[in-house]
Amino acid sequence: MTTPITQIDAQLQDLRQNAETEITACQSLDQLEQLRINYFGKKGQLSKVLGAMGKLDPSERPRVGAMANEVKQAIQTELETKQTALQAAQLIARLQSETLDVTMPGIYRPQGQIHPLNGIIDRALDIFVGLGYTVATGPDMESDYYNFEALNMPPDHPARDMQDTFYLPDGNLLRTHTSPVQIRYMEQHQPPLRVVVPGRVYRRDSVDATHAAVFHQIELLAVDEGLRFSDLKGTIKEFLRQMFGDLPIRFRASYFPFTEPSAEVDLQWQGKWLEVLGCGMVDPNVFKAVGYDPEKYTGFAAGFGVERFAMVLHQLDDIRRVYASDLRFLRQF
Repeated sequence: MTTPITQIDAQLQDLRQNAETEITACQSLDQLEQLRINYFGKKGQLSKVLGAMGKLDPSERPRVGAMANEVKQAIQTELETKQTALQAAQLIARLQSETLDVTMPGIYRPQGQIHPLNGIIDRALDIFVGLGYTVATGPDMESDYYNFEALNMPPDHPARDMQDTFYLPDGNLLRTHTSPVQIRYMEQHQPPLRVVVPGRVYRRDSVDATHAAVFHQIELLAVDEGLRFSDLKGTIKEFLRQMFGDLPIRFRASYFPFTEPSAEVDLQWQGKWLEVLGCGMVDPNVFKAVGYDPEKYTGFAAGFGVERFAMVLHQLDDIRRVYASDLRFLRQF
């Protein structure tokens, strides 16, 4: 029994009208994709209608095939047109939802500023790195050996009294200066070397306008063959020139256990001489402690307090201001 061609033709036309109606009513791309599958999938409505072609007379099949292709192309065109329209609408809706009103005032978030102590540290390190020095750091907790003995201060040395510090139950202590880092660095590196060491240090000082129990130091160390005190003076002069400007400086004889000879350096600031740092040639005993040959190598070292530089450069009247976290003070920098 054959299927009348008029019946298949009617089914194809109904299929086309239903598809156009549903596509027109479609509101989203997901719904549109479901319609495409419903009509063109393996089990879709078009496949069901064309399944009856096997019952047609062979002479009528080309005509039905042409009608089916025409209906399929018409539905495909409707689907593509609707897809373009839905995508455009989706884009417009997204743009409208993300639109910024450029006339509205912006939201201000303060960016913060560099702390005056960090500013001094960064500035000093930039100068020394520019002079060829490498930045090194070390632990805040030290052993007695690194903090004192390796720096030519045996247990009975009177210089320890000037650095009375905080001892821990295990016999270690909070470092009184950044010089232990120099010892650690020399143990791990062979000359020539040039290193600058920033860090926090601890001493049992009475807190007042110019003293604190916790403060910051920066030290430098250079070791090579043939280094002289004149090299030290040239380095210090250039550092102070870049930090404070072209001002008069002077070197006064002094004493440090780990340098010989030693000197204090003064800077003429606003008509007065200010002591700004200590320095000297590395004592041979320090070289012996790290395994350097003091007959072959010489070196120089220097150190200064970051807080002292900050007080001079920023004209601060009390060192405690830099630790108070008072925004009224910090916003000045």
